[in-house]
Amino acid sequence: MKRGSRRTGKRGSRRNRTQAGSPADTAWVRSVEIAVPEVKQAISFRVDPDVLGFFKAQGPRYQTRMNAVLRAYVTVHGGDEK
Repeated sequence: MKRGSRRTGKRGSRRNRTQAGSPADTAWVRSVEIAVPEVKQAISFRVDPDVLGFFKAQGPRYQTRMNAVLRAYVTVHGGDEK
């Protein structure tokens, strides 16, 4: 068998691909909105051990979940929405 003549078993796969840079490949770019997340402010505060234990027991990113709960509270009580 010659080099480069092996078949991959994907019949017609080269014909069905869109070429990079073609309108079909880049049309989505016009509709994308890039949002840069706001930098969080590092703080230190005290919470009850059982509250901290509850959030930590939920797994990684417990601080993100705590922030989400605080964000929901602020939203419900008329604080600035993001």
